[in-house]
Amino acid sequence: MSQSKAKRSQPVMPGDEVGQKFHCDNCQANLTDGVRVSCNECAEFDLCTTCFSRGVEIGAHRSDHAYRVVTRHRFPVFTEDWSADEELLLIDGLRQFGMGNWKDAAEHVGTKTKEDCERHYNDVYVASAAWPLPDMDREFDASFARTLGDKRSRLVATPSKAKVLSSQPSNHEIVGYMPGRLEFETEFENEAEQVVKDMVIHEDDTMEEVELKQIVLKIYNNKLDRRLYRKAFVFDRGLLEYRKNQAIEKRRPKDERDLLNKTKVFARMQTREDSDAFSTGVLNEHALRQRIAQLQGWRRNGITTFEDGVQYETERSQRLSRRATTQRDSAQLLERMQRIVSARSQRDMGADAAVTQPIRKTPQPSSLDIEGADGINLLSEAERELCSRLRIFPRPYLVIKQTLLSEYARTGSLWRSRARELIRIDANKTNKIYNFF
Repeated sequence: MSQSKAKRSQPVMPGDEVGQKFHCDNCQANLTDGVRVSCNECAEFDLCTTCFSRGVEIGAHRSDHAYRVVTRHRFPVFTEDWSADEELLLIDGLRQFGMGNWKDAAEHVGTKTKEDCERHYNDVYVASAAWPLPDMDREFDASFARTLGDKRSRLVATPSKAKVLSSQPSNHEIVGYMPGRLEFETEFENEAEQVVKDMVIHEDDTMEEVELKQIVLKIYNNKLDRRLYRKAFVFDRGLLEYRKNQAIEKRRPKDERDLLNKTKVFARMQTREDSDAFSTGVLNEHALRQRIAQLQGWRRNGITTFEDGVQYETERSQRLSRRATTQRDSAQLLERMQRIVSARSQRDMGADAAVTQPIRKTPQPSSLDIEGADGINLLSEAERELCSRLRIFPRPYLVIKQTLLSEYARTGSLWRSRARELIRIDANKTNKIYNFF
């Protein structure tokens, strides 16, 4: 059984279990400390129990994929102060970042310092009597399984140290930013220096040449001013904390994210305090409008108390969930029926080609020319031939088809007599359409 790779998130905060975070790929709920359902066929795909019970299908994931239920492992394996999850994260961190890179491994674990990781690895793995394997025969009492409250108290007592980055473009979450120099590898107007790098004012230059060079220098200084302004804007608004900003945005509903993205164009014309106040005011107005619309909807439906409103919203969400499930099942049923119809039509065409013509022919009505008729593009070749042979235009045929398929989807079966009751046309045509499906 394959194990999906964990999704890295923000650095661990006091009270978090480990450095890695897991979220539901449908509703974005935090699954780090709870139970999650991980797909064995889709890479890095997790669902919460609510979305899994509803049969959520996103992208390439289907509800019939193999899955496994994953819970947290807080019990110790080799030492009392290291849980099974932390052991796995330590090995995974050393495999990803390289043996001896204790800083990155400690950040990957999230609840240990680099000294703890190095000491634990040397004591458990290197100094093991069964090297390169650790001692697998140790047993622990169930009381050693630590709770979230124990970890909170330990983390508050020993806060994690921030990682010191060297001034290199690849050592920051914003690729190209050099934190030691407070510069970017590619600056705004990055080619501005190319114009003035070889400029020299000579003593024998004419006044016009000197004035031209001064104008060029003035343009270059204006570009530098714009570069400094944009860089100061990035620093002042905290845009370098990309992961933190992304985590905050993911916790917001989609409508709030879209609304805030529209207000970002005004940020350059406002101070940070004004921009934050403006964004907060827009979100408050949006929330008030939604609440007013909700209350108006309650009033139109005759709801006069908040308790009835809560019950109404609960039942409404359940109805929408059932409707979505029904629509998905209907679409799958329609697709299956179309495959059956296509296979049957191909089989009937092959059988018709194998049957020899009788000696005595009965006069047949001429076929109807439906080329260019309304709705002809919605029919398959077999359905076009059927409509032409039965002298039925495409639009009435589509209505008949929808009626039969809807009845079959509703009851699970369709008898010939029921088809005749639903379709009030010639009985022979009804029988041929019924046999076609």
